[in-house]
Amino acid sequence: MTRVVLVEDHDMVAEAIAMALERAGIEVVGRAATVAAALAEGLGADPDVVLLDRRLPDGDGTAVIGELVAGGARVLVLTGEATASIAARVAESGGSGLILKSARLDELVEAVRRVADGEVVFDPKMLPGVLDRLTGRIRVAGATLTAREQETLLLLADGAGTAQISSRLGVARNTARNHVQRVLDKLGASSKLEAVSIARREGLLD
Repeated sequence: MTRVVLVEDHDMVAEAIAMALERAGIEVVGRAATVAAALAEGLGADPDVVLLDRRLPDGDGTAVIGELVAGGARVLVLTGEATASIAARVAESGGSGLILKSARLDELVEAVRRVADGEVVFDPKMLPGVLDRLTGRIRVAGATLTAREQETLLLLADGAGTAQISSRLGVARNTARNHVQRVLDKLGASSKLEAVSIARREGLLD
């Protein structure tokens, strides 16, 4: 029997998915609602597959794909919106697939089964973009952002100004300005608004 750890922070959605999996003969051996709990359950419950929500209260689920895979699990990411950039990020991290939350429950069950069998499950429409990014034919904007620059980008997307960024990051205003400028330079943007627009297009804020 396939063993699954289900990571989803919305109780009703998690319950529906768990019921569909169990009706299909797939055992749900663990549940989690945060990135931290996903890592603990994924490494502790010895699952075949971790069905991992991407947007969680304490961060992006894709951040722990590598550790989950290293622990022996295959990872299928569940997301509300999929782009080639997001799919490439999942693949680069060692994930085995990406499925939309809008998919039917029977499609989700089938995807879990395929991933458990060693297959890779991505929407065919996304595959060309994923392959281009993985082989370096397309440079992904923001691929070289540091962790602090990514934090700065998220704050810019929330409408924060330099003073707010300085306060939220706990750095001097000049340092905050430098972070903002590096974000703009790396995204090839001439303004904060353009930087946020590019980041949204590339899936860096999804």
